Amino acid sequence: MTAQQNTSAQQQEPVSDVPKEIERGRFVRQPNRFTGEITAAPGPYPAEAGRYRLLVSYACPWAQRSMIVRRLLGLEDAISLGVVDPIRDERGWRFPEPDPVTGATFLSELYLATDPEYTGKRYTVPCVWDTVTGRLVTNDFPHITTMFETEFAAFHKPGAPDLYPEELRPEIDGMNELVYATVNNGVYKAGLATSQDAYDEAVDALFATLDRLEELLADRRYLVGNRLTEADVRLYPTLARFDAVYHGHFKCNLRRLVDYPNLWGYARDLYSRPEFSGTTDFDQIKRHYYGTHKMINPSGIVPRGPEVDWTAPHDRAELGPA
Repeated sequence: MTAQQNTSAQQQEPVSDVPKEIERGRFVRQPNRFTGEITAAPGPYPAEAGRYRLLVSYACPWAQRSMIVRRLLGLEDAISLGVVDPIRDERGWRFPEPDPVTGATFLSELYLATDPEYTGKRYTVPCVWDTVTGRLVTNDFPHITTMFETEFAAFHKPGAPDLYPEELRPEIDGMNELVYATVNNGVYKAGLATSQDAYDEAVDALFATLDRLEELLADRRYLVGNRLTEADVRLYPTLARFDAVYHGHFKCNLRRLVDYPNLWGYARDLYSRPEFSGTTDFDQIKRHYYGTHKMINPSGIVPRGPEVDWTAPHDRAELGPA
């Protein structure tokens, strides 16, 4: 074949619309469709008490972080809460009964009411509904918590922690970037990989970061500034699900959380706070993962274990203030 013929043949090859990462067996998370911003300053979506509804699942780690922040800051009266069932089928997340605020039975109804041409494969939580405009403002989960922390400051309870202090934001953002890429999303990259190389890459990165965090937490109580911040809120939901789901179901089985003395103590320390334990439902977590990912667990059988004591003393108070 001549160079000209070879070039012609290459030009005639069909161009795949499948991202190269997926072709290589790597899990690629669906982009967030709605990225509106609620602001303390005047704008299309002003921060107002009673106007917005946070829609969540107790099974979802991204949703749990928004529930934790809502409770830590005392925003329960300012932002209402709607909760879907833990089991998601081909129709998406379903409310146990029609949501009293939005009237929806399925979360998909709210997505399509906002964008009738929405074509995403999934309808995700958390998301925020605006009762005034009758639209979803955002499902951009990385920014929902920082929005609560900054734009809703006028509605924080007295003595609420500053979870995103301005002087620590560069360090918090750096920690969040690492933890998201290798831990929060890293467990999905391992569990939903469809090639050995993609799985190996994800697992190596995951445990390299967990090992690093184990060392970091040897002499400090929290991840950044030795105070509770947004960084701790983002790491916790993955740790809470690690031994119950990710270790077995997602094949993240080099080590368990309980094999890391500092990380395990750190996780129990956070769990001892009602804002963390009160939003951690191990039954819903396990039923969701083992009952939803049929390609991994076709039988849908939910394991009984593991038997671990999240209320055991953590002995971390000496490392810093609560």
